Amino acid sequence: MSETESRDFIRQIIHDDLESGKHEQIVTRFPPEPNGYLHIGHVMSICLNFGVTAETGGRTYLRFDDTNPGKESPVYVEAIEHDVRWLGFDWEDRLTHASDYFESLYESAVSLVAMGSAYVDSLSADEIREYRGTLTEPGKNSPHRSRSVEENLDLLARMRAGEFADGEHVLRAKIDMSSPNMNLRDPALYRIRHLTHQHTGDDWCIYPMYDFAHTLSDALEHITHSLCTLEFEDHRPLYNWFLDQLKPEHRPRQIEFSRLNLAYAITSKRKLNALVEEGIVEGWNDPRMPTIAGMRRRGYPAAALRHFVTRAGVTKKDKLIEMGVLENCVRENLGVTSQRRMAVLRPLRVVLTNYPEDIVEMVTAMNHPARPELGTRELPFSRELWIEQDDFMEEPPRKFFRLKPGGEVRLRFGYIIRCDDVIKNEAGEVIELRCSYDADTRSGTGSSDRKVKGTIHWVSCAHGVDAEVRLYDRLFTVAKPNTADDFHAVLNADSLQVVEAKLEPSLASMKAGETVQFERLGYFCIDSEEHSGSRPVINRIVTLRDSWARLEQQAMQQG
Repeated sequence: MSETESRDFIRQIIHDDLESGKHEQIVTRFPPEPNGYLHIGHVMSICLNFGVTAETGGRTYLRFDDTNPGKESPVYVEAIEHDVRWLGFDWEDRLTHASDYFESLYESAVSLVAMGSAYVDSLSADEIREYRGTLTEPGKNSPHRSRSVEENLDLLARMRAGEFADGEHVLRAKIDMSSPNMNLRDPALYRIRHLTHQHTGDDWCIYPMYDFAHTLSDALEHITHSLCTLEFEDHRPLYNWFLDQLKPEHRPRQIEFSRLNLAYAITSKRKLNALVEEGIVEGWNDPRMPTIAGMRRRGYPAAALRHFVTRAGVTKKDKLIEMGVLENCVRENLGVTSQRRMAVLRPLRVVLTNYPEDIVEMVTAMNHPARPELGTRELPFSRELWIEQDDFMEEPPRKFFRLKPGGEVRLRFGYIIRCDDVIKNEAGEVIELRCSYDADTRSGTGSSDRKVKGTIHWVSCAHGVDAEVRLYDRLFTVAKPNTADDFHAVLNADSLQVVEAKLEPSLASMKAGETVQFERLGYFCIDSEEHSGSRPVINRIVTLRDSWARLEQQAMQQG
């Protein structure tokens, strides 16, 4: 594939602009609103905005679009900065806020009023909504649209001075109430909000609307390419109207791309906040959440998220990406970097009746089958062991190559054992297996050529470390939870299962955030919020195989 063929359409535009000399340097911005945590959809925007400037020697601003003080918080600001850095990007000295430009934005609003392109409206919010019309019916002019320039300038100055109550007046652009584009039907530019702003304090009681502040902030920062998702395509005529009217020194270009929609996830901040407020999840960083904080806590590597958005691609076409694509990116990354360990999630006791009671052997285990430079470790092997409950069946189906009455398996790095007796409790549940081991079959000794088809993992009962393991799964049962009438109805009741597990001793020294592969089970990490050295809390990052792949494929085909 040639370099041109490998470029997405935005990178091709940027390449052409540089080649033609239209721009000497590319300048972009990532402009989050500090009213919630960043999610998987934002990862696409972050990687695109910072990525194109890294590739071309440009620069990117991290700009907080903080124009709505009622919903913003310094907590979100701090979280957003952390997330962007964790993903591997640095804005250096280019951290800005829309509020940094409040004075300039206000002066621009005064200019629009002075040229007759904006007016102060005194209709109520409900009346403005009624006058706006519908998609099939034009709106009608406000009775205050004909106010004189002098009256509008006076009212705007008094709005800023704090003379009016919230909602008493609003500044609107004077464009076209009959426009088929609803965004051009005299949109609001400023509203009165007597609230303390998280960045400017009580300096202002009127705040600019997003479209107005966004456009002019781009111009003030000399943004060359204002990259945003497709829902802003209908806003572009308004974006350009502001630029046409005010004629700033620099004129940015808005380009839209499709947002990243992930199957079995929602990215609506309102719905994510509802999950948090209703206690359905632990918080914004719950490992089931599609937030960057949640995925980081779950154990997703930053490199895997960057790889994922590269695979998803930058296009103009709306798309729903399978969760399996993201999880495969995680597996590919962790498969190389994570050392192997043994853990038993649902323990079943095995007693080796012919093994000495007072002997503990140390067996050598590889830390990574494909990376010998990572070395080996020693595991204690004793008479009583834990194995997985699922690795034994009394009446197994055909081709079941694990343990069964009279059957044999190899213990990973250890011996071949045979199941001789099954012990049950009064309820008929299997609670213990009595087995015998073949002393001539220890792995790695070359003392026996005898082979069996099944190999299972284990942990010594006397040496195992107790741990709480949290098995996370998809938060929803359908691929498109946003289309459900009530997203509560499609919540996955089994999105979190907690088990009391037994770990090999080396796992007792794991640090918060450290990841490993539990052999045959998946990738896991020490929880960063609730880690305790004496009793680890461990999160499942992802299974070894995508058990949802067929279900996902069917769901995607059904639309």
